[in-house]
Amino acid sequence: MTSIASANGIDIAYESFGSPGGRPLLLIMGLGAQLIHWDDRLCAQLAEQGHHVVRFDNRDAGLSTHLHDAGAPTPGGPAPYLLKDMAEDTAGLMDALGWQAAHVMGASMGGMIAQTLAIQHPDRVLTLTSIMSTPDLGVAPPTEAAREALFAKPVSTREEAVKQAVVTSSVIGSPGYELDREHIERLAGQAYDRCHDPAGVARQLAAIMASPDRTEALTRLNVPALVVHGADDPLIPLSGGQATAAAIPGAELKVFPGMGHDLPAPVWPDLVEAVSKLTAGQ
Repeated sequence: MTSIASANGIDIAYESFGSPGGRPLLLIMGLGAQLIHWDDRLCAQLAEQGHHVVRFDNRDAGLSTHLHDAGAPTPGGPAPYLLKDMAEDTAGLMDALGWQAAHVMGASMGGMIAQTLAIQHPDRVLTLTSIMSTPDLGVAPPTEAAREALFAKPVSTREEAVKQAVVTSSVIGSPGYELDREHIERLAGQAYDRCHDPAGVARQLAAIMASPDRTEALTRLNVPALVVHGADDPLIPLSGGQATAAAIPGAELKVFPGMGHDLPAPVWPDLVEAVSKLTAGQ
């Protein structure tokens, strides 16, 4: 069941798994993605390990507030907001949940937001798990094919959205694992039905591009951290995960061979085990 929280001046849609008495674990999704992109089964596995899991829609995604009045960013123009603002949304959601602190896990742009949250509010992040992310775009440039997939022309129909999702996944997904076409198509259809806002995705991308390098700030963190990355990620290459782990004191780097810019189901057990070990220690 989806709930709505008022946070940082906007509405944020969220869902929870597991017992409210469990270890609080906040999941932050990536560019253009919605809370449903954190798979129900993965959330359930995390809940089974004693976590109270909350997944949510970032601003300009899903059922959370969309900043339509800001319009689509113009090339070379100012970004309507930055990752630091999205991190404040996250802190605001924690306030609404009654969480003084939480274990935080982010994927891709969500990893960037999680890093920023830990920098801005170090007392509120019990542990940090950064997945297929980077502290700076410059250290992990995408392949040309991945760049083209990222900047593909926005679609205008549900059918086009489903087709584009399959094409994108075939480019940036995990070459070491079979492409689950049926699941990708079903999820893309659900996401389109829930919300379709290309201008919102463009505003999120502008926030990523305009936000500063976090490397130096990450070196000052004192938080148990796990960095997860695919060895074959073409969108944010492994160098991004390596730079993240190198910057955060004591961070553990876990690399999955054959994994690209997604989370294939076969890696979930190892991921859940690593995250649970991290959070249980705090």
